[in-house]
Amino acid sequence: MNHCGTQTIETERLLLRQFRPEDADAMYRNWASDPEVTKYLMWPTHDSPEVSRAVTESWVKEYGNTDHYQWAITVKANGEEPIGDIAVVDRNEKTESMHIGYCIGRAWWHQGIMSEALQAVMDYLFDTVGVNRIEARHDPRNPHSGAVMRKCGMQYEGTLRQSDYNNQGICDAAYYGILRSER
Repeated sequence: MNHCGTQTIETERLLLRQFRPEDADAMYRNWASDPEVTKYLMWPTHDSPEVSRAVTESWVKEYGNTDHYQWAITVKANGEEPIGDIAVVDRNEKTESMHIGYCIGRAWWHQGIMSEALQAVMDYLFDTVGVNRIEARHDPRNPHSGAVMRKCGMQYEGTLRQSDYNNQGICDAAYYGILRSER
């Protein structure tokens, strides 16, 4: 793989960019403080803007690493205030594969924004980084996340029973994947 880090990606409606320290308040306000958004995530709902500030500061420090991929999702029509994030949360150099995780504020659900962001990140990882496989997973009780994966061409590969955890406790994990050759 040709690691080149988190570069700006532009789509018709979105600008995916690196997080900045000043994004912390928007992160807290737009998604991290909402228990409906974090319900099926592995990190807890932020109980203060200071938590979001610490998280964004840790992400910003990682941008010096060329194998770190974490984007703030912004809608161009609304300026550059982030409304969610999408990131490579795990990778395997030997199999040239990456696992993607994402979340978006409730006010932007069901508008195709996350599908547009996921497709753009997948294209970047396949075309620029040279990834062979991209995968993602979701709690089956959150079917909308799986719909995003399917919309982007990922194939359902199976559900591992009680193999994961999130803010609901131990849960099943429905896996999806796509290979570079399947695009």
